[in-house]
Amino acid sequence: MATTTVDKVSKLQSALAGLDQISENEKSGFVSLVARSLSGEAQPIEWSKIQTPTDEVVVPYDTLATPSEDPETTKKLLDKLVVLKLNGGLGTTMGCTGPKSVIEVRNGLTFLDLIVKQIESLNSKYDCNVPLLLMNSFNTHDDTQKIVEKYANSNIKIYTFNQSQYPRLVVEDFMPFPCKGQTGKDGWYPPGHGDVFPALMNSGKLDLLLSQGKEYIFVANSDNLGAIVDLKILSHLIQNQNEYCMEVTPKTLADVKGGTLISYEGRVQLLEIAQVPDEHVNEFKSIEKFKIFNTNNLWVNLKAIKRLVEADALKMEIIPNPKEVDGVKVLQLETAAGAAIKFFDDAIGINVPRSRFLPVKATSDLLLVQSDLYTLADGFVIRNKARTNLANPSIELGPEFKKVANFLSRFKSIPSIIELDSLKVSGDVWFGSNIVLKGTVKAIANAGVKLEIPDGCEIESKEINSPDDI
Repeated sequence: MATTTVDKVSKLQSALAGLDQISENEKSGFVSLVARSLSGEAQPIEWSKIQTPTDEVVVPYDTLATPSEDPETTKKLLDKLVVLKLNGGLGTTMGCTGPKSVIEVRNGLTFLDLIVKQIESLNSKYDCNVPLLLMNSFNTHDDTQKIVEKYANSNIKIYTFNQSQYPRLVVEDFMPFPCKGQTGKDGWYPPGHGDVFPALMNSGKLDLLLSQGKEYIFVANSDNLGAIVDLKILSHLIQNQNEYCMEVTPKTLADVKGGTLISYEGRVQLLEIAQVPDEHVNEFKSIEKFKIFNTNNLWVNLKAIKRLVEADALKMEIIPNPKEVDGVKVLQLETAAGAAIKFFDDAIGINVPRSRFLPVKATSDLLLVQSDLYTLADGFVIRNKARTNLANPSIELGPEFKKVANFLSRFKSIPSIIELDSLKVSGDVWFGSNIVLKGTVKAIANAGVKLEIPDGCEIESKEINSPDDI
C-alpha cells in the first residue's frame, strides 16, 4: 500500500477509537472494508474469460428430485433449516415510516404477518422447528422489536439481530462523518446485505443455530412474496453437499440490470452491471446472452459460513454508494450477499420458476399482489390459474400513486387484471370499484382534468384522457 493509503487507514483507526456507538468488531470490519477499497484490489473482469454456466452449475429446477412425502423424513429435513429475512429496509420510497416489512400487502396482512403464517403452517404440518431470523438495521431495530411481540404465542422461535452500523465517510478527507459533528442517524449506514455473514457470527446467532443442529439458512428479502421454503431445493443441497445456492430465474426486459451468474476461471460467480466494462453494457443487458438473473433468494450452509467468516475469506466486491447529506458529499461502502457465491465450495445456481420472485418495490407491484391475479392461503400468495400468460402485466403508475396512502385512496377497489397486458396511469386519475381492465390500457388525464373511471366499467385496449373517452 502506498504511504498515503497507510496514513489514511491509520488516521481512520484513530478517529474510530473515539466512537463508542459501535463495537470493536464493527470498527475492525469497517477498517478492513476501507483498506480494501483504497488498495484498489478489485480486478476488472476479463470479458473474454466469461463462460455461460452449464446445467451442472445452474441446475434447472424441473430436474430436481421430488423429496419423499413421508412426514417423518420431511420433518428431519426441515429441522435442519433456518429462515432469515433481510429486514433492514425502510418503507420510505413508498411513503411509509418504519420497516418496509410492516406495509400491508393483502387482506390487512403485512409482509411479516405472511412470513410468520407460512412458517407457522410448516411447523404445524410437520411438527418441525423452523426458526425465523430477522436481520434488522439500526433504522428498523426498535420498531421491529415492538412488532414481533405480537407473535409471542406463535409456534415459531423468532430471533432478531442487527447488521453492522458503519460511519459514512466524508469524501473530502475520508474521515468518519460522526467525527465531524454529525452525531445523529445521518452519520451512519448499514453496509448492504453482504454483511449478513459477519453479522450472524458477531451476534452469536450462528453458533446458537449450529448448537441446535441447524445446517442450512434460507436468506431472502422480506419484500419478496415468492421467497417461500422449498423442500426440493433444500433436499437437493443436502444430498449434494452444496455449500451455497443462488436462485436465479429467466430474465425479462424488466430485469436487464439484475446480476447474473457466470462461470469464470473455473468457479461460479455473480456478475453485476457495475462490474461490466462500458463497451459491454448492452451485451450484458441483452436477454439472449445472459438469460438469468439473481433473485437474492440464497441457501447457505451454516458451517461453511462459520469457516469463511473466521478465516476472513469473504471479500466480496465493494459497491461504492455516494450520497449527499446536508450539503456534505459522503460515501457508503457496501457489499452484496450474492457476490459471496465464489468463496463457497460446490456452489450452484438453481434456475427457478418466476413465481419465486415476486418483490414489492413500488405501489405498481402492490397493485399486482392485491388484485385477482393472486389469492392467499396460509400466508402463501398463490397465482390465479385463470391467467394463461406466464408473465405478469406491466404496470406503470404516475407519481400521484407513489405513496401507499395515495395509491389506496385512488382505488375504491383493485381492478380485475386477469386479462391485462399493460397499464399506464398518469395524472389525476381515480378508479371506482369492480372495474375490469383487459389488453393494453392507458389512463392519462389531461392537465387540469380529474379523470374518474366509474364503478363497474370494463375497459379493453384503449387510451382514456377525459371522461368522454370512457
